[in-house]
Amino acid sequence: MRKLVYFIAVSVDGFIAGPDGSDPTGPDGFWPVGQDYVKHLAETYPETLPAPAREALGVTAEGTHFDTVLEGRRTYMIGVDAGLPNAYPHLRHLVFSRTLTESPDPGVELVASDPVEKVRELKREDGKDIWLCGGGELAGVLRDEIDRLVVKVGPLTLGSGTPLFSQKTPFEPVRYERTDVVLLDSGTIFLTYDKQS
Repeated sequence: MRKLVYFIAVSVDGFIAGPDGSDPTGPDGFWPVGQDYVKHLAETYPETLPAPAREALGVTAEGTHFDTVLEGRRTYMIGVDAGLPNAYPHLRHLVFSRTLTESPDPGVELVASDPVEKVRELKREDGKDIWLCGGGELAGVLRDEIDRLVVKVGPLTLGSGTPLFSQKTPFEPVRYERTDVVLLDSGTIFLTYDKQS
């Protein structure tokens, strides 16, 4: 069965974006994007690079881990507002929203139904794993369905912002087993955890 993987950049103090929710890796972003970080993504997770970055880097590799990406509306709108209505045309792209009535791009599927039921349906399909791109609110709703965490811990703290999981997420400890660690010279640590059964 396919896994739902929350693959996300996070600060040491647990935030995935600043208080305004804008893209931390964008032109005005604060996220430290070293050359080794980009190289590691291009070599190990090429499908997680948005289309313009793939083109600029000459990345044509098919996804090694994922063939589907999931986003919440707020995360998706960051790309739309930047003029990129489908940042991942090389993946099946689903956006969960009850307010968007028409997709800005024919390659983006809007889902207004229950995210948990949709993810369970996706897991039963054949294919590679499913990438939960963000944000924290959708991750909170889907927390019980997340099979693997790949957290890219950056060498910075934010103090406040958008947490890894929405503050509305109920207190229910979930145990994970660390299955991989990659330390980059620029300071980012890629930590992979699989949910314990």
